[in-house]
Parts: sequence; structure tokens; C-alpha cells
Amino acid sequence: MKILISTDIEGVAGVVDPQQVRAGNPEYERARLWMTKEANAAILGAFEAGAEKVFVNDSHAGFRNIIVSELDPRAILITGKPRLYSMMSGIEFNVDGVALVGHHSQAQGRGVLAHTINSFAFAKISINGQSLGEPGLYGLLAAEKGIPLIFGSGDQYLAEENKAHFPEAIWVETKWAMGHTCAASKTIEASCEDIRKGMKEAVSRLQQNKSSLFSLKKPYVCTLQTTTPGLADLFCMLPNTNRVDGVTITFEQPSIEYIVRTLNVFSSMSASLR
Repeated sequence: MKILISTDIEGVAGVVDPQQVRAGNPEYERARLWMTKEANAAILGAFEAGAEKVFVNDSHAGFRNIIVSELDPRAILITGKPRLYSMMSGIEFNVDGVALVGHHSQAQGRGVLAHTINSFAFAKISINGQSLGEPGLYGLLAAEKGIPLIFGSGDQYLAEENKAHFPEAIWVETKWAMGHTCAASKTIEASCEDIRKGMKEAVSRLQQNKSSLFSLKKPYVCTLQTTTPGLADLFCMLPNTNRVDGVTITFEQPSIEYIVRTLNVFSSMSASLR
């Protein structure tokens, strides 16, 4: 059995402030170590449950955060960008299940450092009228390839927003959001132990029963609310985009993969207006 772990940083225990998630300062260096420790806990739990191979996808910002020298040597690290499947890269290796470690709630949500893909450019993302964050979007992408999402860790709003989409997944709360940049957090040691146990249970369940897959009906229409009218102007330069109002555009694609790839192109384009 092969497992993919997608690692982010905003949902890691102890992380509450933008300085902790931006490279180039001491607080980030500490946070990326905590991120690596939580990844290791998930790796350990997966192997304890009988996984034969574990891929770790470094999924935050520039995708170069995990401290390679501190990562469990049994894991295979996916690092660097650009990449076809972004935060879900690794699904092309025929994995059996996907886990999210250190993830967060969606833009305009109540969780710690909540956002969806790009906090500078994206205010809200919906598919077929259903508002989704990164777990929903990338969980849909994995499901489209026949791969279930089996585990997630982060604050309580991560679980609250996604339990209905992935009812058989195990959710571990590493902290309890008290605001956008405030939380009551577990220690790293306690968080890692809970992640290890949760991953062990999630992989064990997957071995015993095939998990259901989150899906939406075609056609797939994505509604993207941007943070400024200028960004909507920019994104409408791509063909097949429709302007709804000053900050809202829509586009239709034949697959969730193409929806996600289009959103990541928009994210890259937005750098020109920073």
C-alpha cells in the first residue's frame, strides 16, 4: 500500500502568525521544523499500519519548506515547483490514499491563517455553487483519480468544513482557533503523537475497507471571487472566462484537474500585480 501525505504549515501546532509561514525570518525556521516533525509523525503512523511506501508532498508556498535532513529516511519527498498537480502531486505514483497534514480552513473562514491557495488574490472559490477550501479542491482532484482522502490535521475549522465531504477520514485537531492569528495549541510533541495515532488508524481502515470518494456533478463551473477588480481584469485575459461583477469571474472545465490547474495558473499570474 502506498500513501501520499500533503504537508502544509498553517495547520501545524503552534503556528498562528504570518511571520511563521514566510521564509526569511527566525520564526519561519522554527515553524518549518515543527512542520517536518508533524510530517514524520504521519509517516511513522502510516508505516506502523503497514504502508509499504510513503510519499511526502511539500505543499506550502514555494514548496521548499520540509527540512530534508530531518525527514524520516523511509519517505520520498516531493519538493519544488511548478508541478502538474500542485498540492496533490504524488497521485501520479498510483497511491492508495491521501493524507493532509498541517492544513487549514478556507478563505473567509474562521480558522487560523485561513485562505484558499492564494491569500493575495483569491477571496472565495466555489465549484457548482459549493464553497471549497484546499482540502475540498484537492480532495476532489484525488477522488477524480480514484484516490480517497483518509486523514487531515489542523485546527477545528479544518475538520468542521470538510467532514461532510470526507466522512470516513480521520481528523486530528492540533489547535483550536480563537481568531485569524490566535489559537489554543497543543505542544508539538502532543500534536505529533495524535497525528501518529490518527494516521495509523486511517491507513488501517483503508486496508480493511475501500473509502468513498467525494464528487460533484458535471459540468464543473468554478466561481472565483478575487480580492480586487484589477485581479479579475487580469484573470479574464485567459479565454473562456466570464466576468460576473467587479471582483467575480466564472469558468467551466471538463474535469476537476483542469479546474485546479486553471486556479494555479491564476495564482501564478497574480504575482504580476503584487
